[in-house]
Amino acid sequence: MRSPHLTRTRKSIIGVLLTLALAIPLTVLTTLAPSKSAGAATTTAGPEAAGVKLGYFTEWGVYDRNFHVKNLDTSGSAGKITHINYGFGNVTGGRCTLGDSYAAIEKAYTADQSVDGVADTWDQPLRGNFNQLLKLKKKHPHIKILWSFGGWTWSGGFGQAMQNPAAFAQSCYDLVNDPRWQGLFDGIDLDWEYPNACGATCDTSGPAVMKNMMQAFRAKFGNQLVTAAVTADASDGGKIDAADYAGAAQYVDWYNVMTYDFFGAWAPQGPTAPHSPLQAYDGIPQEGFNSDAAIQKYKAAGVPANKLLLGVGFYGRGWTGVSQAAPGGTATGPAPGRWEDGIEDYKVIKDRCPVTGTIAGTAYAHCGNQWWSYDTPSTITGKMTYAKNQKLGGAFFWEFSGDTPNGELTSAVSSGLG
Repeated sequence: MRSPHLTRTRKSIIGVLLTLALAIPLTVLTTLAPSKSAGAATTTAGPEAAGVKLGYFTEWGVYDRNFHVKNLDTSGSAGKITHINYGFGNVTGGRCTLGDSYAAIEKAYTADQSVDGVADTWDQPLRGNFNQLLKLKKKHPHIKILWSFGGWTWSGGFGQAMQNPAAFAQSCYDLVNDPRWQGLFDGIDLDWEYPNACGATCDTSGPAVMKNMMQAFRAKFGNQLVTAAVTADASDGGKIDAADYAGAAQYVDWYNVMTYDFFGAWAPQGPTAPHSPLQAYDGIPQEGFNSDAAIQKYKAAGVPANKLLLGVGFYGRGWTGVSQAAPGGTATGPAPGRWEDGIEDYKVIKDRCPVTGTIAGTAYAHCGNQWWSYDTPSTITGKMTYAKNQKLGGAFFWEFSGDTPNGELTSAVSSGLG
């Protein structure tokens, strides 16, 4: 997942961090019932096949993107998903902490901005995204919400935190179940990029750290949801091989496999390649960098299929100065984007550079001297068919604000899984 914002007053700086995080290549990544059994290392069976339809809501989206919890309702998306991951909380000082407290619990909403049409008052104890999400749950009681901690920028604290797994898990449990937002969160998602491997920083905790972390969190969180976002690097000796994901799987409800950002304009001269190929194809730039390779590697290691969710990106990645319309051409650099060069929301790129072809279960587009790849309702339908055929637990996507105002990609995920 991506970088979290910190404070309202520093949003412009953090906007840069966000866009930098969105640009991180996988080649660089080489990526509320109380607990009833505190202390018991229980195991989980995982969700029913294709039962999870999960989207990420980003804390910082309420700023420049002007995307709010109400948009989940007005777009129709809230009725078509089962879970929301709220990103991100921070991991620092060995503990889970709030990310941007202004966006999370302080920002005041007017009546027209609010999910239920009721304005916030100056003296109410909880405002911000958390209060709006509580209102969304009241309107759509089937939705379960997890608080996701870490992300690309805030993964550096996991190694220190895991020096005392029980204390780390306790701090996160206390925050997720804080009485100030009682009833909001149904569990926790841990987005460590990456255990015993390198992301923005490098971790050398050893392969067992993933299993140890998930065991500690399951023991503390009991019957609440405990999930993790995990790498899709299936190359030989790559990030899946770096940690004991199979051993940890018994303690998680599911893994969000980040099957996107395989390729992009961080390689400015190309070759052009789709950022989220479902399968390998002739000429793919890197062995093991495709969705199916990641799913099969996890399954072969012993992770149950129903504990794997297929990831979808609601954005495109592109180059400029391309030499050919088909994948595999050279380029001169990243194509222009609103938030950062080389990336653009689906709702924008679908019209700016319409699809001209498909490859490996995803779409690409050639317009002028630009080349983009992104998923469409049609390719998402194909990916959901794959998820069902593989008996996966479902799918997830990054993230809601990239979708159209009527939620056409979210609709494709939902209808595709059935």
